[in-house]
Amino acid sequence: MTPGAPYRWTDEAAIRDFVTQTGFGLLCVAAPDRMHAVHLPLIWLDERRIGLHLHRANPIVPHLDGQDALIVVTGDQAYISPDWYGLPDKVPTWNYVAAELRGPMTRLDKAQTIAQIDALSHEQERRLAPKPLWTRDKMSDGLFDKTMTGLVGFAMQVEAIHGTAKLGQDKPETARIGVADALDAVGGGALASLMRGTLA
Repeated sequence: MTPGAPYRWTDEAAIRDFVTQTGFGLLCVAAPDRMHAVHLPLIWLDERRIGLHLHRANPIVPHLDGQDALIVVTGDQAYISPDWYGLPDKVPTWNYVAAELRGPMTRLDKAQTIAQIDALSHEQERRLAPKPLWTRDKMSDGLFDKTMTGLVGFAMQVEAIHGTAKLGQDKPETARIGVADALDAVGGGALASLMRGTLA
């Protein structure tokens, strides 16, 4: 991640919150045969460890334990038309929010993996209130254990966190407001809100 200075996002607490709210990312690792990447759900286990699980047959699994890896989390993003700035001689661009987490991976045992999955489902289920929380107690006897035979859990010890919030910070305020208004009109309200949040 090599963003320009205006776009560097250095508030690690805010980045961790962003990862929590997004809850999904792209795990990448280099292996002798090729690069491997897989999309998967994420859950913070503590301030510096992030947990994930995937099917044990995934080709990335043999290359994870003890290896350095990269997790990319992408948030709201949109194409930005030059017409929206209300200024001459501008070019198209893309505004977005993203984070990169880097660190070594450790394989979790079965109990740790179950605890991680329970925490993940609880985190996501509580957002669906007032719907009653789903728990694995609702599953038929033995079905969860059968499901677990196909899953494996890992944790990344996060040694580096980098964030980018490219929200037009290098443009005049009137231009940024124009872009935010245009995004609202085309269904990009979430990104528009983030852009307005950067205004003084």
